[in-house]
Amino acid sequence: MKISLCTITFRHHLLSLEDLAVWAVANGFQGIELWGAHARNMAHDPGRNAAWLAGFGLSVPMLSDYLPLDGDAGDLMRKTTDLCRLAQRWRAGKIRTFAGGTGSRETPAARQAFIADRLRMICEHVADHGLSLLVETHPGTLADSLAATRALIRAVDHPALKINFDVLHVWEGGDDPIGARRDLLPHIGHYHLKNIRSRADLTVFEPANVYAAAGRRDGMVPLFDGMVDYRAFLAELSDDPGAEASLEWFGNDCHEILRRDRLEIGSERGRRRRPEAVPVARRPAPADPFVRGAAGEGRT
Repeated sequence: MKISLCTITFRHHLLSLEDLAVWAVANGFQGIELWGAHARNMAHDPGRNAAWLAGFGLSVPMLSDYLPLDGDAGDLMRKTTDLCRLAQRWRAGKIRTFAGGTGSRETPAARQAFIADRLRMICEHVADHGLSLLVETHPGTLADSLAATRALIRAVDHPALKINFDVLHVWEGGDDPIGARRDLLPHIGHYHLKNIRSRADLTVFEPANVYAAAGRRDGMVPLFDGMVDYRAFLAELSDDPGAEASLEWFGNDCHEILRRDRLEIGSERGRRRRPEAVPVARRPAPADPFVRGAAGEGRT
């Protein structure tokens, strides 16, 4: 499984992409998921592109943005075209957006049909650029539950539509992430991984709080410390070596938490691969490619 960090984690930090690239490589990441705002702000710098990032041994799996489904169709398509061009510059095969701004139960049928039509229109456009459009499973959208996500996929009915499977938000919507993943597997293009201390803390992920520099971070916890059982989920994911996922951390202590989570993911994979029939004490400890020095730490 390929693991990326998200530049949105560092939305309130004064860091360059080079700083993040050096640190990402030193700590076992294979990619960097670019926030759309960050990709646009680097558009003026022709030296920052996929070939440059590949020099660090990294790639960009996805550009994560927010396409305006409401309003003028021409404006929507212009913004989609710009995002496609940025994705091609970074050789990212996927762009991420959301399916509207209201939950499936609160959205009238006519409005749901409108959102599906707009998403289909975007899918046709991104497909012409050789890309996929990923809709994120998220509360307050038309992909806020397994049933709603399945209905949206049927309504859009386009092969370029994929799902960004946010494990926490699937759990938040009341579905079992493992069961939902099995159901949606043919349509899943990417995974977002994050966790929470309790259901009572889920409001910390509301956009108004997440994007505020002084927003509350209490309740955001490392991947293996929260309510979602990531050991079970990642064990399920082990049958898909081509899976791509991003650690989506919005809290404090970014470097320390990401380093810890990446290391523990590597440790979990190592435990699952170890043959149970051979006593561990009789086997030499394998070199863990994810346990690396913190080279680049001084650059952050």
